[in-house]
Amino acid sequence: MHTEKIELAGQPASVYLEAIAAEHFRDGPRPALLILPGGAYEHLSDREGEPIALAFLPYGINCFILHYSVGKEALFPAPLIQASLAVAYIREHAEEYGVDPHRVFVTGFSAGGHLCAAIGALWHLPELTAATGLPFGANRPDGILPVYPVISTRPDLCSDTQWRCFENITGIRHPDHSRNSWSLELCVDDRTPPAFLVHTANDQAVYAGNSLVFAQALASHGISYELHIYADGPHGMALSNEVTSNGDPKMQDPHKATWVSLAAEWIRSTSTALNS
Repeated sequence: MHTEKIELAGQPASVYLEAIAAEHFRDGPRPALLILPGGAYEHLSDREGEPIALAFLPYGINCFILHYSVGKEALFPAPLIQASLAVAYIREHAEEYGVDPHRVFVTGFSAGGHLCAAIGALWHLPELTAATGLPFGANRPDGILPVYPVISTRPDLCSDTQWRCFENITGIRHPDHSRNSWSLELCVDDRTPPAFLVHTANDQAVYAGNSLVFAQALASHGISYELHIYADGPHGMALSNEVTSNGDPKMQDPHKATWVSLAAEWIRSTSTALNS
């Protein structure tokens, strides 16, 4: 297994990529998965970083974890610029890491799910091109996998936890729902890539309605998606096994843990479709 810390051009030392990839890839170039941990844009959850990468690696998917800006440095578009640079870096160095530059996927959890959906829906913003200097489209994921994602500022969908996320990236208390770049179901269009969404129906920190309205927006634009809403489970389940449970039995459920194998199969099938 190859591991490496990768600095991103023009970004502070606290912002970097962490590669976790197979050293030998006799099966040919692999899909790449960029992982965006959650943490309300206040910190980055260790449970949603390296353990996720190690879970996807056996499925023939090389992984990269983005340590993006949080806290006072999280004001948008900073994290979105960093996610753009990360996607483009993986593409540019695809041969070095044994990945297919046309099969670069992004997953994220909670606030990281918001950033994941944002890079999917907003990759084409002119300010991102201006800030990064990247060729147009170099930062577009081939697919996104938001897991219990923060999506909407709609009052009926926005818990206190969500408001905190939005306040951290906007600097505004209770941002206006009409501002498209803050409420991502309003940002989906024909340029948004396919998506695989995961949530639990009774998540009290980030309501499942966030995934539902994002899926509805994808459907209205004819964008392919897969939506998995498990009946029961707390927010932040991560892998839903003993590796990420921190000893909490509520965070361990073999049924919900199936999302990883389902996601890996979706990546493989979506990759095949992209290259057919």
